Amino acid sequence: MRYKTILITGFSSMVVLMFVLLAILSSIHANLSENITEIVDDRYMKVKLASEIENQVNRMSGLLTNIVLEESQANIQKEKESFKKAAYGVKAAMDSLAQSVNLQESMKILETTGYLFESYEEKSALALASAEEGQKAEAKQLIVLETRVIRDQLLRSVEDLKQVQEMLLQEAYTRTNDQYQYIQTISTIFIVSGLVFGVLVAVWTIRNMGYRLKRITSVISQVAFRTQENLPRIQMDTKDEIGDIARAFNEMAESLENHAHQEKEYKQAMRDHSWLKTQVLDVTSSCQGIQDINQLAQTLVNKITPLVNAQYAVLYVRDGQADSQRLFKAGTYGYDAEEMQVKTIEFGEGLVGQSALENKAIELSHVPDHYIQVGSGLGHAKPAELTIMPISHEGHVLGVLELATFLSYSPLQKEFLQEILRDIGTVMNSIYIHMQVSNLLKESQTLTEELQSQSEELQLQQEELRSINEKLEDQYKNAETKAKELEKAKGELERNAVQIEQASRYKSEFLANMSHELRTPLNSLLILAQILAENKDKNLTPRQVEFATTILKSGNNLLNLINDILDLSKIESGKMEIVISKVAIRDMVSYAKQHFQPIALQKGLDFKVTMSDGVPEEIETDEQRLQQILTNLLSNACKFTKQGSVQVDISMKQTDLEAASIVFAVKDTGIGISPEKQEIIFDAFQQADGTTSRKFGGTGLGLSISREMANLLGGYIHVDSEEGVGSTFTLYLPLEHVAESVVDQTFAYLEVAATASGSPEIVAVTEEDEGLKGKKALVVDDDMRNIFALTAALEERKMQVIFAENGREGIQALEEHADVDIVLMDIMMPEMDGYEAIEKIRSNPDWQQLPIIALTAKAMKYDREKCMEAGASDYISKPVNMEQLMSLMRVWLYG
Repeated sequence: MRYKTILITGFSSMVVLMFVLLAILSSIHANLSENITEIVDDRYMKVKLASEIENQVNRMSGLLTNIVLEESQANIQKEKESFKKAAYGVKAAMDSLAQSVNLQESMKILETTGYLFESYEEKSALALASAEEGQKAEAKQLIVLETRVIRDQLLRSVEDLKQVQEMLLQEAYTRTNDQYQYIQTISTIFIVSGLVFGVLVAVWTIRNMGYRLKRITSVISQVAFRTQENLPRIQMDTKDEIGDIARAFNEMAESLENHAHQEKEYKQAMRDHSWLKTQVLDVTSSCQGIQDINQLAQTLVNKITPLVNAQYAVLYVRDGQADSQRLFKAGTYGYDAEEMQVKTIEFGEGLVGQSALENKAIELSHVPDHYIQVGSGLGHAKPAELTIMPISHEGHVLGVLELATFLSYSPLQKEFLQEILRDIGTVMNSIYIHMQVSNLLKESQTLTEELQSQSEELQLQQEELRSINEKLEDQYKNAETKAKELEKAKGELERNAVQIEQASRYKSEFLANMSHELRTPLNSLLILAQILAENKDKNLTPRQVEFATTILKSGNNLLNLINDILDLSKIESGKMEIVISKVAIRDMVSYAKQHFQPIALQKGLDFKVTMSDGVPEEIETDEQRLQQILTNLLSNACKFTKQGSVQVDISMKQTDLEAASIVFAVKDTGIGISPEKQEIIFDAFQQADGTTSRKFGGTGLGLSISREMANLLGGYIHVDSEEGVGSTFTLYLPLEHVAESVVDQTFAYLEVAATASGSPEIVAVTEEDEGLKGKKALVVDDDMRNIFALTAALEERKMQVIFAENGREGIQALEEHADVDIVLMDIMMPEMDGYEAIEKIRSNPDWQQLPIIALTAKAMKYDREKCMEAGASDYISKPVNMEQLMSLMRVWLYG
């Protein structure tokens, strides 16, 4: 058969296979297109309509709340029109679903949804009517107590409808995916079949062509078995059949030449192998019968060195026992005793010791000058190469051979060294074993003599041991009884430890939850009290302003008490975090003057800070904890001093028995403390005057917290006081912190905002607040009390405020109000918390630069970092200090 006919037949068969595959794929594609149409036009549209109902209901809820809170009639009408449009959108979507839904389950859910929406419209209409009549409170109550309950039921019903449609959508998707997999399988089968068929055709064609040409060249190739070394070549470069014959002949000539060369190399290898085996046998034979390691070493170097044309050799062997880690010089060749002073080498010492340690050969091809000199009567010269080879047996190094030569070693010589050293290792190991046996025999004889002399002593001691054994048995019984008692006590201690750990965990969780529960009502209380105290509208009497101021101060006092209790709890549990850094003493001086000089001036007290010579510029300690201790001490000094002075002296203390310390002494001329009270004042909730009629307030936690913090910083606090004269509280701290900081990453302790602990003054709206006028803020919080308080405070500064009760509603509010300038986002909310809401907002490119300030009452450790990672612009903890909040808002609105 001609090659042309073979190729045409093969390619025609492949084309037929492709047409069959195309027909099958067209049929399957039609079915796949029908399934996709069902997914997109039917299932997906039903899910989209259900989502539309859910979005419009949420929008109606937000609009209803805005209408109730809105005061402008123009805005109310605008919001009402939006409310009607949203209701119309819900009805239109439900009508579309009613026409397309055919499953009994979906129809039943849709009927329930329609009934709930009618109820929601009725309650919403009542709320709108109450709001239009001016009954805002009744409208808010109706929204909170009735409308939202129906809304939540309605949303759950819509969610059930979505789930049914999504399940049907998933089933259609699964069918489509199965068809897609079937298409892939059919396509793969046909493609593989076509490839296999094509390969078979190609292989068959190539084999036939090669076979016919090979019959031509095989005749010439038979002469390749001749052993000639130089054969002529045919100089022809054509690519026809003659060229193939020429190339076959040239390959034959080259094959003959290679064969002759290989035969020559083989003969030389046989001669080398014969020499190698002969020399190895000769060396090993000369070692037979030698039982002394030194004699063996000298015999080896005398035999091996000339055979490899070396001029210098030293053989080091293990010292004493086969497991020793020291080598000693046992055999030499061409050795210069004056230059080579080393007699013993430790494993790892020098190149010889390193070779023994690693059981690895070391070769130096460029020996430095004066490294080693090989000498004779005619002179000295340095060798060209230095070789260090370990001698081992079963991986255990027994010796090291060091050789130096003027010439390079041939491959045969290197092979000889490797093979002879393996055999030498076996010989040396047998000698070491023989030496050990001899030593053991001598020791055995010595021990036998000693045993005979000791036998009599043992017989005498045996009687003594019997009596001692009886006593030991009694002691063992007593010890066994005590062990059981200790085991029982150990079990009780383990159970107590588990209970203590559980109680500590419950306490931590309780404190974290209490922070949220206490700070949430305090937030609205402090904000509204501050607004009343400002009396911006001038509609309160001085007496009422005084009441509001008292409420504000009491709320801040309560906040400080919460913070002190939480700090004390952290210290008692041993989980107060200490962060050590370089602290400048000048900063502490500035801190004391800045915070307490105004207080002293207000009370008519002299206030000064002095620093002695020799005080270092900085120390290693926790700056925040040091400031807290000084704040407590100075606050007490100012509080308990009616007249006179308050002074801070900073100095150094150095004794022979103690390390150098820096001293902060806080002196006052106040009421003083009696001697019997000077110890209890450091106990929690204790005061020098702890009666119900005491003149000075406070919780009695400041000194307790300060003393424990000083201990954590490696120092202590000492008090000297005389009743009626004054007191001196002295803080001693080391210059360098050496105590380990107690850090528990799992302990969720509470952070207090930097400015929230201070008591804000009867603060009026400043000119800076004019910059907030007209700005639009979105408040997202699930607590209506906080929404009301923040809304009132922001509206006092002429800001526009809208609000949402969870993260999902907040995002929807942003979509409806594109002119929002800033967002105040609560963190702990149902359905969608603040973290998720911030991440959703930042995922929208249009809101990348929108300022978002995170607010939370449960200010946990690392919450600030979590808020920033989610995308918040800034962070503030509740209760919110309004001046701090306004300052942050101005920064992010204009900074």
